[in-house]
Amino acid sequence: MSENMSADRSDNRSDDRDLRAQLETLPTEAFRPDLADIDRLPTLDIARLMNGEDATVAAAVADRLPQIAAAIDAVAERMARGGRLVYAGAGTAGRLGVLDASECPPTFNTDPSQVVGLIAGGPTAMVTSVEGAEDSKEFARDDLDAIGVSAADTVVGISASGRTPYAVGAVEHARALGALTIGLACNPDSALASAAEHGIEIVAGPELITGSTRLKAGTAQKLVLNMISTITMIRLGKTYGNLMVDVRASNEKLRARSRRIVALVTGATDEEIEAALTATDGEVKNAILTILAGVDAQAASRLLAESDGHLRTALARAGG
Repeated sequence: MSENMSADRSDNRSDDRDLRAQLETLPTEAFRPDLADIDRLPTLDIARLMNGEDATVAAAVADRLPQIAAAIDAVAERMARGGRLVYAGAGTAGRLGVLDASECPPTFNTDPSQVVGLIAGGPTAMVTSVEGAEDSKEFARDDLDAIGVSAADTVVGISASGRTPYAVGAVEHARALGALTIGLACNPDSALASAAEHGIEIVAGPELITGSTRLKAGTAQKLVLNMISTITMIRLGKTYGNLMVDVRASNEKLRARSRRIVALVTGATDEEIEAALTATDGEVKNAILTILAGVDAQAASRLLAESDGHLRTALARAGG
């Protein structure tokens, strides 16, 4: 064996020991001796244990609501000026970001470019592990540059451990570009939260299965991402009260939902609702305006444009 090969192996062993030492300090990686015989329990008992663990996640999120709310207000302010919301993560964290982003167009009628999910390793990593992708800050920089991230945008780095190089690198690069940055982690004192303007650390503790952070940590991240996207869209006028008035009617279920929402807001007859939706090309907000304000489709569109898409403001302008 050459001296170079021997040195490389020694370096790799040293790096591995360092990483193991880091992981041993993280709550998400902690081993629970009380669960060491979980595989010998009846299935119902395991399900009860898992359900009990999951029940602790909401409380952990509740502990960080002020930080979450502050981050959301900052996101909404950027997006109101035309900025984008970009999620960046690896593995489960990256998949959760892609999932949340992909739900925004059908739910809130956003353009697919407005909320974007980036996962280390690209689309292939949604279903297959891409070796080494999460360990590269350079990959994160390249991915952000590929979509032209700028100071107008928000980048949310997502990592259960809070140390994943891809997520940390994404936040560091985005912040250097002047973008708003959020670091979402599930361990305290994380590098990711420290690198971001808004650090959100949801500490739900050790997992049922040691190191499987797709469990409580994944649930915690999903809850926070739900809040970020949903409340941001509320602030942007994508809802009227708790109704999805910007729903995109892309299938029969959503078309039925559109009719129901118009009915709930206006109390109009089925015939009036159908006529309004037909005249406005299925746009729920516009249809509501034509009914409540007594304006035509063109005027409804103008009123909404003047009101930055906020239905309440448009109705007030129209005297409705």
